[in-house]
Amino acid sequence: MPHPRNLIETLLSMRRLWQAALIISIAAILFLATTNASYPIPSSDNDKVNHIIAFIELTILTRLAWPRLSAWWFAPALLSFGLMLEAVQATLPYRHFSMADVLADAFGIAIGMLPWPGLRIARQADLRDSPDSV
Repeated sequence: MPHPRNLIETLLSMRRLWQAALIISIAAILFLATTNASYPIPSSDNDKVNHIIAFIELTILTRLAWPRLSAWWFAPALLSFGLMLEAVQATLPYRHFSMADVLADAFGIAIGMLPWPGLRIARQADLRDSPDSV
């Protein structure tokens, strides 16, 4: 049976998986942010907590999908996504623009950018490290 650390390293280095998960998450967040239907999904009663959790998740998925990408590139892109969501919500009769939501998004991005060991492992994995490389 493979060692659990090897399984974790393999999973963390599956960039296509993390890229697909990021795209699915963006689509789900976009849908949930613009729908007026109520869905029985786990969430907090406090909307700001939902924003923080969503943007922690988006940040971690981005870091796993593109581990060598600088935060100078992805943090503004994620914050722009949050601002765009609020701008779209401002045009919907059942939603409204909230700068506090954008600040919660920024806080979630900041938390998602904190160091954790799994991202260091994902960053180190490279094809050149493969035993079959020439």
